[in-house]
Amino acid sequence: MPMTLAILYREELKEYDFGPGHPFRGDRYEIFPKFLQEKLPARNHYRFLKADPASDEDLQLICRREYIEFSSMYYRAANLGQEYGSRFPQFHSADNRPRGRPGRLEEAARLIVGQAKKACDLAVKGKFPKAVCLGGGMHHAKPNWGEGFCVYNDVAFAGRYLRQRYGLERILILDTDAHAGNGTAEYFYEDPRVLFIDLHQDPHTLYPGTGFIHQVGEGEGKGYTVNLPLPPHSGDDCYRLVFDEVILPLAMEFKPQILLRNGGSDPHYLDDLTNLGLTLKGFRMIGERVREMAALCGGKAVDMIGSGYNREILPRAWLALISGLADFAVPLEEPAPVPAGDGGLVYEETKGMVREVKKVLKDYWACLAK
Repeated sequence: MPMTLAILYREELKEYDFGPGHPFRGDRYEIFPKFLQEKLPARNHYRFLKADPASDEDLQLICRREYIEFSSMYYRAANLGQEYGSRFPQFHSADNRPRGRPGRLEEAARLIVGQAKKACDLAVKGKFPKAVCLGGGMHHAKPNWGEGFCVYNDVAFAGRYLRQRYGLERILILDTDAHAGNGTAEYFYEDPRVLFIDLHQDPHTLYPGTGFIHQVGEGEGKGYTVNLPLPPHSGDDCYRLVFDEVILPLAMEFKPQILLRNGGSDPHYLDDLTNLGLTLKGFRMIGERVREMAALCGGKAVDMIGSGYNREILPRAWLALISGLADFAVPLEEPAPVPAGDGGLVYEETKGMVREVKKVLKDYWACLAK
């Protein structure tokens, strides 16, 4: 039976906008809610809920004070003078620079973190075991550095908040964004209480150029970072293989107390910034697998959805993900023909990647030693 899903959303999210000509525009937060209500008007499937923006105290769980102070001042229209502009490279990469006045971008970034906080509360307390954060997944941001269109890392916040507020000892983070979650990885690289599984396009071929198989964590966290770099053009069959051979077995052995997932539409074959080959059915499959893994922890899952760089695909893929997570039917109509197969070459390359992952991690996980 379909469940009632909490969807964290506020209109102010549209302020997370880097301006004309930038790949990350805030209109995605207007496009998707309209698309959702058009395709699934029955409100018994979901409820929109509002969260408060993160406070400075909240942000200090994941960021250094000077970074918060600079970002708060810089991303305000009245403070884009020479003083702040000259300091920008100390705290952010060039792709985080707005094209024009940013308005309330930083306030929207705080809202994204606030939504993650409320979603965690809802899931842990059981009021809404599954909660979706629209706008989440800012997985490139680090404690003192923003990059890749990410200002504050809501994924890292969720992991640390669950540790601090609820004392959870086994948190599984699954990152299915096409880009490796280099920021999130850095936060938990030495932490055995967080199993970070990152499924992304081969970093030899895509930003941020990290997320390789041999990067497995350090110290007590060694073996708890799992990178799964997919070859370009990997499609549904490749994703299914990786879930069956690596992700699901790891989840069963780890026995998480809660599941966090982030990632939007950019693994789709029509995305403008990436080179993967997932279809809408593949996105639904990811949602279904997340639902299966959440059953290991009483159904508790927080889903953070924000990425995607094709306006036509973005709402379709987001809805496909949510439909799989919450187990409700929606039409999955591709706007363009699915690319022809390559005779299995990419699938064979993916099998080789899986073999290498098992070889590297078999000493840490019994399920990968079989």
